[in-house]
Amino acid sequence: MATPTNLTLNQKSRELEISWPDGKTHVMSCEYLRVNSPSAEVKGHGPGQETLQIGKENVNITAIEPVGHYAVKLVYDDNHDSGLYDWNLLYNLGENQEEYWAEYLEKLAEAGYERKTEGQVI
Repeated sequence: MATPTNLTLNQKSRELEISWPDGKTHVMSCEYLRVNSPSAEVKGHGPGQETLQIGKENVNITAIEPVGHYAVKLVYDDNHDSGLYDWNLLYNLGENQEEYWAEYLEKLAEAGYERKTEGQVI
């Protein structure tokens, strides 16, 4: 996978915008990226060991740290910083955002969790 041509973090809207050499641009929320972290905390160490991330509606990215020429480490304000997002993963998350987000919302519903969105008391 090619290296992104631009990464722009908008902390106010809590979104990361990634532009790619093929002309595509993906805008992903910090919450979406956090709940899809490739870390062992989220993904586990094998199939079936995933941990559903809840309560991440207002999470924000505080730092983006390059890792070689193949990935970035996203540092979140909930102290999560152990996932390395390589370019393939970020592109995949961007391309399949609608499907992955729907799956996440379905898992939250199955767990009986209701997302707290803007305007709600948390």
